[in-house]
Amino acid sequence: MKTKRIALVGNPNSGKTTLFNAITGSNQHVGNWPGVTVEKKEGSFTYKGASYDVVDLPGIYSLGAFSEDEIVSMEYILSDDADVIINVIDASNIERNLYLTTQLLEMGKNVVIALNMVDEAERRQITFDLDAMAKGLLCPVVPTVASRSNGTELIIKEAIGAMGKRTRRENPLTYSENVAHHLGHMEELLTGKGLPYPPRWAAIKVIEGDSHVIARLEASTDDEEVKRGIKEFHRFHSSDNFELEIVDSRYAFAHRIAEQTVKRPQVEVVTLTDKIDKILINKYLGIPIFALIMLAVFQLTFAIGEDLLGGYAATLVDGFGLWLERLLSWANAPQFLISFMIDGVINGVGAVVEFVPLITVMYLLLSFLEDSGYMARAAYVWDNLMRRFGMQGKAFISMIIGFGCTVPAIMSARTMDNKKDRMVTMLVAPFMSCGAKLPIYSVFIAAFFPSHGGLVLFSLYAFGIILGLLMGKLFNKTLFKGESSYFIMELPPYRIPSAKSVVRNMWLNVSDFIKRAGTIIFVVVTVMWLLAVLPKAAIPYSQASYLGRLGTLLIPVFRHAGFGTWQESVALFAGIPAKEAVVGTLGMLYAGQYMEEGAMLVTAVQQHFTALTALAYMVMVLLYTPCIATLSTVGKETKSLRWPMAMALYTFVIGWVAAVMVFQIGSLLGFA
Repeated sequence: MKTKRIALVGNPNSGKTTLFNAITGSNQHVGNWPGVTVEKKEGSFTYKGASYDVVDLPGIYSLGAFSEDEIVSMEYILSDDADVIINVIDASNIERNLYLTTQLLEMGKNVVIALNMVDEAERRQITFDLDAMAKGLLCPVVPTVASRSNGTELIIKEAIGAMGKRTRRENPLTYSENVAHHLGHMEELLTGKGLPYPPRWAAIKVIEGDSHVIARLEASTDDEEVKRGIKEFHRFHSSDNFELEIVDSRYAFAHRIAEQTVKRPQVEVVTLTDKIDKILINKYLGIPIFALIMLAVFQLTFAIGEDLLGGYAATLVDGFGLWLERLLSWANAPQFLISFMIDGVINGVGAVVEFVPLITVMYLLLSFLEDSGYMARAAYVWDNLMRRFGMQGKAFISMIIGFGCTVPAIMSARTMDNKKDRMVTMLVAPFMSCGAKLPIYSVFIAAFFPSHGGLVLFSLYAFGIILGLLMGKLFNKTLFKGESSYFIMELPPYRIPSAKSVVRNMWLNVSDFIKRAGTIIFVVVTVMWLLAVLPKAAIPYSQASYLGRLGTLLIPVFRHAGFGTWQESVALFAGIPAKEAVVGTLGMLYAGQYMEEGAMLVTAVQQHFTALTALAYMVMVLLYTPCIATLSTVGKETKSLRWPMAMALYTFVIGWVAAVMVFQIGSLLGFA
C-alpha cells in the first residue's frame, strides 16, 4: 500500500522548512529532483500507528514558470503525487502570502492552511477570524508557531483528515467578465483531450500566456483542434493584457480575504524587529555592520575553534596515530602498510580532520545568524551595491551560501528570474571562501599570523567578495548584457534561534565535511601517497618519485608567486578534486619529516614558507580552479561543458595573477 504523502508549499521565510523540521524531526534526507538540480527535501513521521511522507517544496512566491524552483513546485503539485498540500502562510504578512494560495486554489487542490508565526502577529496586535478565513478559502486554517512546535499536531490531524475527503475543490476566485468569457470557451476546448493538466487550470494558464504550460500542452497532444485553438486565441488577442487582469483578480481576492478576516490596530505597532532594523538595515550603516558581524564571527571561530578546541583535536589525531603505529608494529605489519596508514592516512586525512572544531564553530555561528533572521537582511542591505555591479540581492544570498560550499551556492542561482542573473551568479560563486578552504587558511594563519587570525580570515573572505563583484561587473559588460531582474524578499522577524535547529544545520555541514575527509580526501591522499613512494628505486617522498616529478613540472608555473617547490605545487594540484586535499597532501609530504621530532604540520609549514609566501599561497587557494564537484554542478546547470571548462581556466589565471602580484609587490616593499 502506498504511503500517504503531504507536500509543504509556501513563500521563502514563511517558516515552511521550520514546520517541516518540527513534523519530521530527524527522519529527513536531501537529494535532487529527477532531471534537475533543485534540492528535494523529504521526511516522514508516524501518527496513530500510520506512516506518512512529507515533501518540502522550494520556497516560492508564485506558481509561474519564471525559475526552476517554481517549475518544479508547479509540476509536482499537478502530478497528484501528494494527497494533501499544507500551504504555510506568514501570519504577519498574510495578504502577500495569499497570492500563492490563490494559485493553489485555482488548481483545485486539496489544501490545508498553516497560518504560521501567529505569535509574531500577536505582538503586532493582529488578530484573525479563522472560521471566516476557512469559509472564504474553502479549506481548513490552523494557527501554528512552527519554531516552538505549537499547532504541529493539529495541522497534522487536519491534513490527514483532508486526505479522506480527496475531491477537487471549487475555485473561489472570480475573474473579470472578459476573462471569464474566454476561460469558459478555452476550458471547453481542452476538456476530454487527455492533457497532462486539469482543463480549468490549463485554460487559465493559456489565457494568462504561460509559455511553459502552453509548450507542454502542445507537445502532449496530437489534437489539431487544441493546437489551432491555442494559436488562434493568442493571434486574435495578442494586444489584450489578460495576464494582468488575472493577476489583479488574484490580488483582489487575497485583499478581500485579508480585509474580512484580519483585524489590525489603527496605529501600527512598532516591534523590537522594527527598532533593530532601523539600525541594521540602515542605508549607510547596513554594510559596515555586516562587516563587523562577520569579523566577529571569524574572530570567535579562531578563538574557540582553533585556540580553545583545536589542540584537543590535534592531540587526539596524534595519539591515535601513535597507537595505530604501535599496533601495526606489534602485529608485524608490512612496512608499506605502516607507511600508508601513518604517512598517508594519519598525516594526510588526519591533518584535515584536525580542523573539525574550527569548521564546527564557524558553521554554528553562521547557522545562528541564519536562524535569527539576520542573513536575509544581509542580502537586503547589499542589494543597492550589488546593482551597481549589475547583480541583485539574491546573488549575495548565493555568495553567503558559498561560505559553506560552492555547490549549493551555484544551485541557488536557479531562483533567479532570468538567464543573465543566473549565469553571472554562478560564474562569481567560486571566488567565495567555502568551508573546504578554511583548513588551508588555518594552517598558514596558525604558522604566521596567530595573533591576527580572525582579521586575516576576514580579509580573505572580503577579498573574495570584492573580486566577485568586480568580475560580476565585467561579465555584465561583456558576456551578459541586459537589466537585472527585481529583487523581492520577505524579511522575517528576528527570533532567538532554536538550539535544535542551529545544531541540526551545523551538523549537516560538519558531517558533510567529515564524509568528504573519509571518502574524496582519502582517495586523493591515497593516490598522492602511491605517487610519492613509487617507483621503488626512488627515495619515498623525494623529487625522484612520480609525485616529485609531477611537482617538478609545475615548479615554473608557481615560481613567480613565491612557492616554487614541488611539494607546494603538487598540493595545489591535489586541491582540484577537493580543496581539503591541499592540507592532506602537505600533511603527508611535510609533517612526516618532523613527526619524529614531535612537531606538527604548522611547524613544517614554517620551515618551507615565509609570511609573504604564505599569504600568496592563501590568495591562490582562495581564487584558483574550484573543486570537481563545483565544475560538475556548473556543467549540469548550464547543460554544457563549455562553462565548467571556462571556469576552471579563468579562475586559475585570476588566482595565479593575484598570487604573483601579492608576492612581487610584497617583495618590492621589503616583506620577503
